[in-house]
Amino acid sequence: MGCQTGPMPLDEYSFARAAIEAARDVQAPRHSPGFWHQAEEAYRKARLLYKDKRWDEARTEFIKARVAAEKAENAARLVRQRTGDVL
Repeated sequence: MGCQTGPMPLDEYSFARAAIEAARDVQAPRHSPGFWHQAEEAYRKARLLYKDKRWDEARTEFIKARVAAEKAENAARLVRQRTGDVL
């Protein structure tokens, strides 16, 4: 059974999900697989922790997922810009 030491990380969940979607939209899995994998893994782990009501741990993982997804998005945009791929 999990522990609910803090409030539900609803904002962190939403921000991570939005960052993942934005990264996917610019083909981050293809152009920035390292950061994409980090984002996906942290997001998957965060969702499991959230489901178990382990809010503090979930919050930390959602933040990791958001940061990695933002890096993946930015890296993918740079790669696409350098190669002349249309954004």
